[in-house]
Amino acid sequence: MALFCPDRTNPALYTTKDHRIYAKESPELHVDPDDCVVHVRANGIFVPSPKHDHQMQMGLMSLPFSSSDLHFWKHGSIGECVVEDDYVLGHEGAGTIVSVGSNVSGLSKGDRVAIEPGVPCGTCALCEDGRYNLCRDVRFSGAPPFHGSIRRYHVHAAKFLHKLPANLTFTDGALLEPLSVVLHAFNRSPSRIGDPVLICGAGPIGLIALAVARATCAYPIVITDVDEKRLEFAKSFVPQCEVFHISTSTAVEAVAEEIKRVFTDKLGTQQPQIVYECTGVQSSINTAAYSAARGGQVMVVGVGRPILDGFPFMHCSMSEIDIKFINRYHHTWPSAIRLLSAGYIDLKPLVTKTFKLEEAVSALESAAGRVDATVKIHIVDDPL
Repeated sequence: MALFCPDRTNPALYTTKDHRIYAKESPELHVDPDDCVVHVRANGIFVPSPKHDHQMQMGLMSLPFSSSDLHFWKHGSIGECVVEDDYVLGHEGAGTIVSVGSNVSGLSKGDRVAIEPGVPCGTCALCEDGRYNLCRDVRFSGAPPFHGSIRRYHVHAAKFLHKLPANLTFTDGALLEPLSVVLHAFNRSPSRIGDPVLICGAGPIGLIALAVARATCAYPIVITDVDEKRLEFAKSFVPQCEVFHISTSTAVEAVAEEIKRVFTDKLGTQQPQIVYECTGVQSSINTAAYSAARGGQVMVVGVGRPILDGFPFMHCSMSEIDIKFINRYHHTWPSAIRLLSAGYIDLKPLVTKTFKLEEAVSALESAAGRVDATVKIHIVDDPL
């Protein structure tokens, strides 16, 4: 293991056990022969909907895992990942390789790469079966105790660095992580040409699901949210979609009936065969279950409370509705890169605000404040 000594400072964004964030020089970078050092040029931060504040305060939801930077700061844990010591946040990164380990082949200094944040053990049964996202010993950047990528220089296993083609920017590269979340969900619950699809939630993950559903030629596509501004953005992002505003004062079964009538009466098609639930909000998960057609599927992409009360178990049982879940992703980066490079999907419009690395604390505070129409924030260093 070698010590990497950068010729510039290495500012980093930390969070603490007592729910503080601060900027400070990164810990020393120790590089194994199979590692590379990346100058991180862009990092993504998830921005929850302003309308979710009340639901979080009432304990009805937690932040989706894509907002783990905010969640580790505000709540101190996600599942078994608990903040015990100060550590560096960030897991949606892309940049330029500045140093290559002695065992690394296929990558060189100067290569532009996207960082796949999870590095599994590679030897357990799940890794050998190809489902390395389920590895119990994964080292995931930005999930405690592993330092993340919101810093200038970041050490990462070369095997999980993916070259960016010339026509993709660092912004594109940092969007590959949330795109991978959605692609993994669609791999597990694929939509077919002409399938009616419902997407619950118009946050960043829901909006990416909207773009992917459009690319798969699903039709019609209805997307829901409690925030009308997010729905306006969704309509501008994918004009072919239909938007549906959720009233939080209406019972979930009644909301689901209204949604199904949008498909059957307004759009003249069948009820949704697949529902992609992208919020983690308990009421939204229940609505998704009631909205799916008999014999359909609900793919739960959002991450919510550890235990859900009031889930319509017998409704799903009697209707033979399949409920599926995902945990991050595996083998998605190559296809995600191809989709962006070929122009099938353009996610750059989702990045509605940028901050410099030196402003990382302000960036996370802005994401937590979610007081405007911001969808996704990027923290950039040495922007082109």
